[in-house]
Amino acid sequence: MFSIEHGFDSTVVTLVDEGKGPLQEDVIVIGFEECIPVEQYDPRTDQMNKITFSMSQMRDLAASLSLPEGVYSREEKTG
Repeated sequence: MFSIEHGFDSTVVTLVDEGKGPLQEDVIVIGFEECIPVEQYDPRTDQMNKITFSMSQMRDLAASLSLPEGVYSREEKTG
């Protein structure tokens, strides 16, 4: 299950792990114009873990989801 919320300067997607256990904490993906932070609570440390993708890194990640194993370089199309 997931939810999508549109704000003034960002879009927040929350991914909820469901099904048979063990389940993980929710993953929160925040889309800004210049970057995409991803957050997940860690109950072992009682802290929110956060990483931030550049837009280029996120495009690479999205492209990689449908490719076989290997090393790739993505080219930006201009115009």
